[in-house]
Amino acid sequence: MKLLRVGPAGAERPALLDGDGVVRDLSGLVPDVDGTLLADRAALERIREAARDGGLPAVDPAGLRVGPPLTGIGKIVGIGLNYHDHAAETGAQAPAEPIVFMKATDTVVGPEDTVLVPRGSVKTDWEVELAVVIGRTARSLGTDEEALAAVAGYAVANDVSERAFQIERGGQWDKGKSCETFCPLGPWLVTADEVSDPQALALRLWVNGALRQDGSTADQIFPVAHVVRYVSQFMVLRPGDVILTGTPAGVAMGQPEPKPYLRAGDVVELEVEGLGRQRQVLADA
Repeated sequence: MKLLRVGPAGAERPALLDGDGVVRDLSGLVPDVDGTLLADRAALERIREAARDGGLPAVDPAGLRVGPPLTGIGKIVGIGLNYHDHAAETGAQAPAEPIVFMKATDTVVGPEDTVLVPRGSVKTDWEVELAVVIGRTARSLGTDEEALAAVAGYAVANDVSERAFQIERGGQWDKGKSCETFCPLGPWLVTADEVSDPQALALRLWVNGALRQDGSTADQIFPVAHVVRYVSQFMVLRPGDVILTGTPAGVAMGQPEPKPYLRAGDVVELEVEGLGRQRQVLADA
């Protein structure tokens, strides 16, 4: 299933994108798309049955805003330098273990919402990523099979990053990752049963129409199952938590001088195969 949330910011309602590309209203079945829903197999099955029966009302697409596909996110866990080519472009060695950082949950915005360049920023960067959404509580998982069983679904994310804040202001990555609007998410949450292999997804990103990133999750140093299992050793993963699994080569930080960091007015478009497409216009905070 492709679950999403539509409507004005802060007043979104749950919806489903059917096989014909029609947005269907789920508000008569479930209150929202959140961790509670993702952990409730019976509720998810009711949605599937309603979709099969064709009884879900269509949503008028005119002027429709698509919000983040998930609300009530408990935590966002980021994985750094998780693609061989991205590690190489930054001059770093491939890490021996996943590099873990946290990203503030209030960075999450819709896939076409405005991204704000922070005050004083000169190094705002882009990162197309595969987002993993957790669907069951996970502690100290022992196998990759258990890890994948804990995944509710997948989404597109732009892990927007301010590199000076991240690297030059005390070496604390969270500061460069947690600025307002720095996590466009969606358009959909695609349930795990529709993603046959999370290690075979193409990722692409364009800035002002120029292709900047063109990679595949096959190039991940630590695949999705390993990442979920690894993170569960250090913190409890709960339904509705999100893991950002890293970005391929092509970020501004890895380009020759002068590096093309983002400015107000720039347009960023990105996609992950089968998971939809985003478009953001940058503006000054």
